Amino acid sequence: MSLLVLHFRHNGRAQWGVVADGAVTPIPGDFDTTARFLAANPVERLVTLDGPTIPEADVEWLPPVTANQQFVCQGANYRQHMIESGMDPDAKKFNMIFTKATSCIVAANSPVLKPRQVRFLDYEIELGLILKRDITSRQRITDANLHDYVAATVIVNDYSARDVQIPQMQFYKGKSFRTFGPVGPYLCLLEQRDFPKLKALDLTLTVNGAVRQQDSTSNLVYGPAETLTELSGVHDLHAGDLLATGTPAGCALSIPSPLKQRAVALFPESVKWKMFMKVQAGRTQYLKAGDIVEARIASRDGTIDLGVQRNEIMDEAA
Repeated sequence: MSLLVLHFRHNGRAQWGVVADGAVTPIPGDFDTTARFLAANPVERLVTLDGPTIPEADVEWLPPVTANQQFVCQGANYRQHMIESGMDPDAKKFNMIFTKATSCIVAANSPVLKPRQVRFLDYEIELGLILKRDITSRQRITDANLHDYVAATVIVNDYSARDVQIPQMQFYKGKSFRTFGPVGPYLCLLEQRDFPKLKALDLTLTVNGAVRQQDSTSNLVYGPAETLTELSGVHDLHAGDLLATGTPAGCALSIPSPLKQRAVALFPESVKWKMFMKVQAGRTQYLKAGDIVEARIASRDGTIDLGVQRNEIMDEAA
């Protein structure tokens, strides 16, 4: 069975605990990183955890992914999102990979600060995978052995400054502003029998109660096993690292059709990006101060439920 774990602060002390029915059962021990927590607390042991509980409402949520871990991301990885972006998912030949600065990671209920220089702040709900073990050489990872490499899942919102990311061609900069990486609320620790359900999780993101993104992980182009196999041949990964697996269609960003992109490519850079900014300025979907963004991921049968992220958008202080 899957198990929800919360990283939290209570009476000034950072702890980890198992969550059920609105109560938290603290897990004995001090674990200052996600990796150390996972190494000491396999899900098979935690399912039998017993002891006094704390009402979840009385604790402060902390990010379940600590800042020492890597934050690796996949881009354009849902079929409809690729189509919306002017790409053919059946013709895609490569996995788009980038990273975010871990200093952007915040708790799931933290406000998201809109930087003063950013006009076009966008949202991206994503399923996150938390690694179970170090990967320091090329591996062949399959659906059959994925449980040996992945410990948990988590909700990620990959907030993005599109007027930095796109015109400057800076994924890292446009996606790494402080607070642009809410993670959690929970780590959903998985047993081997839970892994087939990763192919049928429903993702839903709302802004002020209106649905903006809704899709299923069944529509991923590059799945977890093949992605981790590819990454294992590129660089080291470590237990506790986070892989965000891409976002569905429905972002605020408007991408011109392939025909328009080819036509616009003939213009000078300065003209091309003025046209881009003009189109985006007409998009009312971009986030503004006071907006409430909620993100949910769960299986349809309810046996896997990653909880709800809730972020209020706030302007950065002058």
